[in-house]
Amino acid sequence: MRRRGRRLGLAVVLCVAAGAALAQQPAPKPAEPTPAAVEAPPPYEPQLLRLAEIVGALAYLRDLCGAHDGDAWRAEMASLLDAEAKTEARKESLAGAYNRGFRGYELSYRACTPAAQDVIGRFLDEAAKTSTDLANRYGG
Repeated sequence: MRRRGRRLGLAVVLCVAAGAALAQQPAPKPAEPTPAAVEAPPPYEPQLLRLAEIVGALAYLRDLCGAHDGDAWRAEMASLLDAEAKTEARKESLAGAYNRGFRGYELSYRACTPAAQDVIGRFLDEAAKTSTDLANRYGG
C-alpha cells in the first residue's frame, strides 16, 4: 500500500510541477485573422460600387449641364460612405468608384451636350433602379 501511495504522491507532484512549468510559459498568441476573413465584402458590393460610380458621374455632369446640384450628389456619397464604409479599405474602394465616375466624365465632357444630357437621364434611371433593388433585397 505504501508503494501505491508513493506512486500516487509522485504523480500528484509531477502534475503540479508540470502545471507550474506550463504556467510560467507565455500563453500562445491567438492567430491573427486574415484580412479576407475580417472584411468580406457584402453580396451587394458590385451594385454598391456601380452606384458610387454613377453618383460621381452625376456630380460632374449635372453641374456641367447647369443643375448646380453637385454638392447634393457629394452629400449623397458622404451618406453612402457613412453607412457602408466601416473600414478604411472599404472607404477607399467606394470613394475610388465615385472618383472614377467623376473623372471619367470630366475627361470626356467639357460642355453640356445632348449626349451628356442623355447620359444624365440614363444614370438617374439606373441609380433609382439600383437603389430600389438594394433596398428591397438587402434593406432592413
